[in-house]
Amino acid sequence: MNVQPIQVELRDNSTTLALTWPDCGTRLLGAETLRRASRAASEIRRQVDGVELTIAPRLHVAAIEPIGNYALRLSFSDGHDRGIYPWPYLRELAERQST
Repeated sequence: MNVQPIQVELRDNSTTLALTWPDCGTRLLGAETLRRASRAASEIRRQVDGVELTIAPRLHVAAIEPIGNYALRLSFSDGHDRGIYPWPYLRELAERQST
């Protein structure tokens, strides 16, 4: 299923991404959760090498950029801006978090 959210907004001083889906309402994802879930090549390499990600204090989403109709690119206050988050992946993260 490739359902696109009907609304995307930042909340709580940009520390939370709120996604409203047409079939299940609003789901919230914290900036730390999103940062840790980045699938950028540099992040995958870091994980493979066993290097722990240090989360900066007061981490927040600095910018949201739509990528076509299929994803978002999120930029974080720690400078990371290479992660692309397709809608199905965001939905999966939200569902995983709510269980």
